[in-house]
Amino acid sequence: MEKEEKPALRLIALLHGPDQPGLVARTASWIYERGGNILHADQHRDDEAGVFLQRIEWVPADGIEADAPAFRRFAEGLGMTLKLASTESRPRIALMASRTGHCFTDLLARWHMGELPCEIACALSNHRDLSSISGYYGVPFHHVPVQREKKAAAEAEQLAILRRNDVDLVVMARYMQVLSAEFLEGCGCPVINIHHSFLPAFAGARPYHQAHARGVKLIGATAHYATAVLDDGPIIQQDVSAVNHRHSVRDLVRKGRDLEKSVLAQAVRWHLDHRVLVYGRKTVVFD
Repeated sequence: MEKEEKPALRLIALLHGPDQPGLVARTASWIYERGGNILHADQHRDDEAGVFLQRIEWVPADGIEADAPAFRRFAEGLGMTLKLASTESRPRIALMASRTGHCFTDLLARWHMGELPCEIACALSNHRDLSSISGYYGVPFHHVPVQREKKAAAEAEQLAILRRNDVDLVVMARYMQVLSAEFLEGCGCPVINIHHSFLPAFAGARPYHQAHARGVKLIGATAHYATAVLDDGPIIQQDVSAVNHRHSVRDLVRKGRDLEKSVLAQAVRWHLDHRVLVYGRKTVVFD
């Protein structure tokens, strides 16, 4: 059997800034002139803000170590804000969950099957319920109880765990605690949350009960970056499912869990593939 060739290492640039003539041609020419091979390129113009946004992925002829700093200087010369990544590194993820395990288990299973290009470094929970699932997949589990009067101390312990594990992304896989502004600032990496409603409708607690009380015809799930304002961060992915007057709250919860799993997994995958560009209060997700 022939050995399967490893794909060439690639650089991926997400850049945005004031629109100006020739930006697409200039970025493409810069890569071409250095002998690089563009594999994917996509761009968008926010007409209201006059902002140019681009995702470009290429195989650098001179290697990542040479092209990365040179492209940073090039993007700076264009007045662009740049986020540059390479496929050489595998981001390290921490999963946070409470007692409800559907999103938590789904992400672990997808990671185990090779669907998520990352390392799940650890799991954190304010309960012990999911420790056996974490152990089954070989992921270290940290139980940190959270009491209202001792929340700051609990968050300090959680932050210490994240730092020890060199975490690049935190995923709240139905972690039913509100993270403080101090935690979000101190963790030093993005935090993705799954909210069990189609935001901005029914933010906060018990959204399925709120939706049932209003007699909605659609329920949804929203994956977003967590911010200090509850359920108000830039949205990455959303999906909906039709419901009607015959569905109970229990039915809404059951249907909603399927949405939550798929929406969160898609958002995490897009983030890991460097397809999400955050600017202002919103995101652009490139194909």
